Amino acid sequence: MEFQIALMLVQDGITNGAIYALLALALVLVFAVTRVIFIPQGEFVAYGALTLAMLQAGVVPTTVWLLVGLGVAVTVVDGVPALRSGRPGRLLGVAGWNLAYPLGVAVLVSVLPLQSLPQLAQVALALAVVVPMGPQMYRLVYQPIASAPILILLIVSVAAHLTMVGLGLLFFGAEGQRTPAFSDAALELGPLTVPGQTLFIVAVSVSLIVALFQFFERTLYGKALRATAMNRVGARLMGISPALAGKLTFFLAAFIGALSGVLIAPITTVYYDTGFLIALKGFVAAIIGGLASYPLAAVGALLVGQLESFSSFWASAYKEVIVFTLIIPVLLWRSLTSRHVEEEE
Repeated sequence: MEFQIALMLVQDGITNGAIYALLALALVLVFAVTRVIFIPQGEFVAYGALTLAMLQAGVVPTTVWLLVGLGVAVTVVDGVPALRSGRPGRLLGVAGWNLAYPLGVAVLVSVLPLQSLPQLAQVALALAVVVPMGPQMYRLVYQPIASAPILILLIVSVAAHLTMVGLGLLFFGAEGQRTPAFSDAALELGPLTVPGQTLFIVAVSVSLIVALFQFFERTLYGKALRATAMNRVGARLMGISPALAGKLTFFLAAFIGALSGVLIAPITTVYYDTGFLIALKGFVAAIIGGLASYPLAAVGALLVGQLESFSSFWASAYKEVIVFTLIIPVLLWRSLTSRHVEEEE
């Protein structure tokens, strides 16, 4: 292996690791707050990328109708108790976010000249369509069984993943899509040429991680999520709504997933089921962090990225096997060094 090839592999590993770090952060956050192993995280990656591709092709994304359908379902689920309680003001509040917003987005993407919009506006529209599906999914799928054992939550996550994959095939078809790069510039570092898209991915990933750190440290909602992650029962006794914490957590997870899809769409062809494999590598990084430590998960993501990059050079046919095999010694080490604790009732 030449030195220049090694530098290119390190560069690819850092780029992939930055995406895996974001997804690992989302998985750790969701598990810490809600005890849900969020398998559908990868579908938000694919939905974000493919929704953006449809917008750039000048086509109204079919995901907007899924957003409307989920909004109607949430409005019915939350609106019926509001009507029975005789509080019409609460019903208006429920319908405002869950019904008026999806219909407004649907009208917006139907009347705008999508193909001629600036790229950042197209990205904003794609996120506006995909991200609200996170809290909607929590309300419809996870909130009714929030106190169930972790195994039940895992089974439900598998079902939600399979449903979203099937819907992805229906919405986007079997063909993959790519989007234009955000920047065609390149940085020359000696023998290495770093594409502008790589720099953009790393910069956005680092900025988002720093922004999330500030959110958790300095905002009331961030502190509420931290409290819920540390002690759900104690947070509930202090007046923190578990439902609000769950919805906010899934909102952040959906935002991270959709943004990750937007970032990787220019450098790889994204199919309707691509997100699962990407999120699974983020899950390996989250396991390295014990599904609890954000810094260890980020370090694990960089390790996974480098391992995948060099494996693709030495044994490309087995690179996925090598990456996922990493989880075995990690789990063995954690099982030997940690004390078993019964699940909280």
